[in-house]
Amino acid sequence: MKKFAMFFVVLAFFSFTLKPKPTLYLIGDSTVKAGQGKGENDMWGWGSVIGEKFDSTKINIENHAIGGRSSRTFLSEGRWEPILNKMQKGDFLIIQFGHNDDWAINDTIRARGSIKGIGLDSVEIDNLITKKHEVVHSFGWYISKYINEAKAKGVDVFVCSQVPFNKFEDGKVKRQEEYYPKWARQVAENNKANFIDLHEMSAKVYDTLGYDEVKSKFFTPKDNVHTNRAGAQLNAENVTLGIRNTKKSRLKKYLK
Repeated sequence: MKKFAMFFVVLAFFSFTLKPKPTLYLIGDSTVKAGQGKGENDMWGWGSVIGEKFDSTKINIENHAIGGRSSRTFLSEGRWEPILNKMQKGDFLIIQFGHNDDWAINDTIRARGSIKGIGLDSVEIDNLITKKHEVVHSFGWYISKYINEAKAKGVDVFVCSQVPFNKFEDGKVKRQEEYYPKWARQVAENNKANFIDLHEMSAKVYDTLGYDEVKSKFFTPKDNVHTNRAGAQLNAENVTLGIRNTKKSRLKKYLK
């Protein structure tokens, strides 16, 4: 009898130890992963450094963000479905779009914009770049799709408001009332996803420093959009803080 008991103890031990680690998936644009995520031209997205905040023995991180993509084109280019197919119950997803959504819906340069806001309105176009007929939806529609399809698989979802750029107005980082940070919050709340106001958290740090110091400390010489490693680490720290302050998510237990 003791042998049988020992057998089940050993079996339970190996079942526990062989249980696959959950995966944290990241989707977004170049402010989440610039280039190949290796600091080319001193450009870093926060998703390339946030792994430093997690215990890699307990969780995997896959950063699927890609430069130049909006909430719309990440879907229309077929990048979402392969990620969704890999997701398992108990995994996590962080979404951050907005910067590239604020472009033309249809032109010969990028054609990557989405309809502003979180409404259900749509527009049909013949895409001048892809040469395909396309139905374009709102920013909120696309984010809602990511949230709900991931949640349907048992994935815990976070939405981040877009990172702030080094753009000042009257001595503070420029905020806009009707803009992507607000819409990101609304769509997260409407779909019962976790929300991290990354835009405001990092903007408050920038406010204390001013344009010149923020530029020299956190941004590349190239522009006021893409952060250097220090800027990426600041944004990653704020994402981490947002995770810690989320009451119901299990993701915080995987942080160091």
